[in-house]
Amino acid sequence: MKSILLPVEQNTCVDAGFAAAALLANRFEAETECIALKPSVVDFIAPDPVVVVLPQTGFTDAEAIKVARDRFDAFTAISGTAISGTATSGTATSGKSRLRWSSRQPIDDAGLASLSRLFDITIVGRPGVGRNEPRMTTLEAALFESGRPILMVPPNVPRTLGTNILVHWNASTETARVINDAMPFLLRAEKVTLLSVDGNMVAGPRPAEMLEYLARHGIKGSEAQTRPANKGGAGEAILVEARKIGADLILKGAYTQSRLRQMIFGGATQHILQASDIPVILSH
Repeated sequence: MKSILLPVEQNTCVDAGFAAAALLANRFEAETECIALKPSVVDFIAPDPVVVVLPQTGFTDAEAIKVARDRFDAFTAISGTAISGTATSGTATSGKSRLRWSSRQPIDDAGLASLSRLFDITIVGRPGVGRNEPRMTTLEAALFESGRPILMVPPNVPRTLGTNILVHWNASTETARVINDAMPFLLRAEKVTLLSVDGNMVAGPRPAEMLEYLARHGIKGSEAQTRPANKGGAGEAILVEARKIGADLILKGAYTQSRLRQMIFGGATQHILQASDIPVILSH
């Protein structure tokens, strides 16, 4: 875990994104590249399958850079790091990590998906429906098109990240992938809990078999738990358990059921994307 990508725009999760990037960069002695994210050309999107497209008000690349760079400068000033460079490039150093402002032009969601392929992980905000909240299209572009995991952060700023990990194990291909993608986190965790939810499993390895796999990779002291789904379904059961054990990171395979089905009928991934107050690593 040596390269982290953080797209920056003015939204409710921007401070949490910077904080998460700094925590990861310090933990893995990594470099974070921060880049301006263009606003969406869609001003309003109704729930699937209906999409209403309206023209976005004028917002130039220069304005996108200024808004994002101002947030970068504000964060590094508060965190006490020093910056060198010009208005389009700079590096903030903290310990053995680096937070670097990219000299690239601002990117849209499609550009983010492409650029994310050059990084180990991309940090995005938890999507919402408000004008000042992160977009679902940003998260889904990075999740579906990059071939890399994403770290979704809620608005609350994390103080720790990856010391106490809850893994949602439902035996799916997507969950096996996120465990592999997040192996650097699991190897450094102080506690790992493998959680299965009744009625949310697919055909595949049992939790005990996954614990054996983790042990072979040097992850000791992990444990498996099974919980019933409550009224909020599997997604709410995951969040309730994560809060109960004090987890500061959740690992989740994204969309074991189809995305459209989850949008219409609900599902664990959809609930977590809407309600998680804990950072989540997602792979698809």
